[in-house]
Amino acid sequence: MYEIIANPEHYKLDDLIKGTGNAKIDFSADERQKWADEIEDFGKRLIEFAEKSKTFSKVLSGSEKITATPASLKTLKIQLFAINDALNNAMEIAEKLQSDIVSKK
Repeated sequence: MYEIIANPEHYKLDDLIKGTGNAKIDFSADERQKWADEIEDFGKRLIEFAEKSKTFSKVLSGSEKITATPASLKTLKIQLFAINDALNNAMEIAEKLQSDIVSKK
């Protein structure tokens, strides 16, 4: 048996959650499967992203000449920082959630 102990304050969601109550409820099998499928989809998208990043890395590290404008290089750098920030945030949230789903054996 597991319990989800995610505190909305730790995720800066407490204003969205107010009034929902603190009584424990059972997480139905149907609802759990929907959430599991959605999380699996996240994983598939991450695998797709990993494949895209490998391809992009090969292009950049390859021997073919690449031309760019200073503005396009700056744009590329900004977008890569945005991707990195998003991935860092996703990993931080995933680690929090992982610690908030505890075994109740």
